Amino acid sequence: MTSRLTLAVVGAGPVGLALALLAAQSLPQAQVSVFDARPLDKDVSGDPRTLALSLGSVQLLQRLEAWQADAAQPIVEVHVSQQPPSLGAALAAWVGEPTVRISALEEAVPMLGAVLAYGGIVAPLQRAWLAACEREPQRLLSRFGQPVQGLKPLADGVEVDAGIAERFDLVVVAEGGVFSQLPRERLGSGREPLHHDYRQTAWVGTVTLANARPGVAYERFTRHGPAALLPLKNGQASLVWCVPGHDDPVEPLSDAQRLAVLNTMFDAEVGAITAVSPLKRFALGLSAERTLTDGRIVRIGNAAQTLHPVAGQGLNLGLRDAFELVQALSRNTDVAQVLRRLEWQRGPDRWAMIAATDFLARSFTWKLPGAGAARGLGMAALQALKPVKSALARQMMFGSR
Repeated sequence: MTSRLTLAVVGAGPVGLALALLAAQSLPQAQVSVFDARPLDKDVSGDPRTLALSLGSVQLLQRLEAWQADAAQPIVEVHVSQQPPSLGAALAAWVGEPTVRISALEEAVPMLGAVLAYGGIVAPLQRAWLAACEREPQRLLSRFGQPVQGLKPLADGVEVDAGIAERFDLVVVAEGGVFSQLPRERLGSGREPLHHDYRQTAWVGTVTLANARPGVAYERFTRHGPAALLPLKNGQASLVWCVPGHDDPVEPLSDAQRLAVLNTMFDAEVGAITAVSPLKRFALGLSAERTLTDGRIVRIGNAAQTLHPVAGQGLNLGLRDAFELVQALSRNTDVAQVLRRLEWQRGPDRWAMIAATDFLARSFTWKLPGAGAARGLGMAALQALKPVKSALARQMMFGSR
């Protein structure tokens, strides 16, 4: 290894920029280069895609001085329920319809997380990164408008082809998308990832609530799939509505019909939904690398795993990938040793989240009698077992520690 670690980050999305900034702070001797096909003059601040951030992710962005508190809507309570009939009639009459409530007050934290537009996350990170590059132009390099065409593993590094061939000690691929992966040859790996098409579609958009409770997020398990309302400002909420892809019940509906259906789906506590925006749809599936590392190439974020949105944890998992990798490099200058240990260090958090979201996503495709009742009983038990519920809340906020 050279005396100065040379690190290339492929992808200037939230995970890639967060990793670059963390490396700039925690690895003062490292030279860090960020590559992205997007030109620097392309404005990302207006990207309206809505993302849910855990408390741990909020704290990380605050540490990087890239948190826009005025643009974010804190989540102070999460309300999870199941559309009736979720239990047998007699049992439901006795225990009521199962509901899980997790609150920031119960967990003694200022918020469980926050909701923010993609542009409101990436733009501050990019500004912070460019400011760091101005302060240390010899050490921190921005390579916007330079797509990486290929990665070639070397004995003690990686050759990056971005118009010209350059050698780096370590390459972190943080470029991904919705249910997609970089081409295998760009990752320098011939291994196939775990891949499963859920044959589900997510319809996303914005709704207006007549009596919105500020900071309350709702998740509703329906017979078609999960649906969620993430709180926004001004009485609005971001909608994620998952349905079967092969027999999509939402596609043929008009906006007025979709609004009518939505008003029958959610718990009565949500109140009236008075308007719905035009909806966009995305295919849902699982794509997860079996290992994060391949020689001196590391994949994090959506380049490592693309998850079902049922738990809203994809970005949070990617940010934890970035944080743990930089922390490990700050403690140990032997890159090869760090990468050998990274897999088992990230394994519990990563595979627990992959397994949990995969189980929930697949459960909506099961035709087993009583599947809904079993899920309802599990929710009722979770609400009753306070320590277990608190442990789950901590897992969602901070991951496995």
